[in-house]
Amino acid sequence: MGKAIFAAFALAALAKLFWFDVVIADGNSMEPTIRSGSVLFVNRLQYGLRLPGRRDFIVRWAEPREGHVVVFFTPAGDIAVKRSAGSYGDGRFIAVGDNSRLSYDSRSFGPVSPDAVIGRVLGVR
Repeated sequence: MGKAIFAAFALAALAKLFWFDVVIADGNSMEPTIRSGSVLFVNRLQYGLRLPGRRDFIVRWAEPREGHVVVFFTPAGDIAVKRSAGSYGDGRFIAVGDNSRLSYDSRSFGPVSPDAVIGRVLGVR
């Protein structure tokens, strides 16, 4: 029984490190799509594979496409949740909030590097 519980925790930890993440939205920049306090389920493997604690991908197999809601690090190091509104072709993309009046986004800090991306939001609760 103890080995099974340990294995379950180990598997959950590995999944959290490599496959998914849970983020709580803070702010109103994505309203009405995502409200402050919402729980976001993030697919960390949507765009590629990276080692925990690293910002660069070991292997990248996709880029944020227009309309994807993406979690990423801003140039200031904060975590942001925004919608991809277009690509530069070199992997960088424009990220904008659905509530443009209250959104700190690419209009303020420019295009987002693919290495800043944590993952794609797959669900909101």
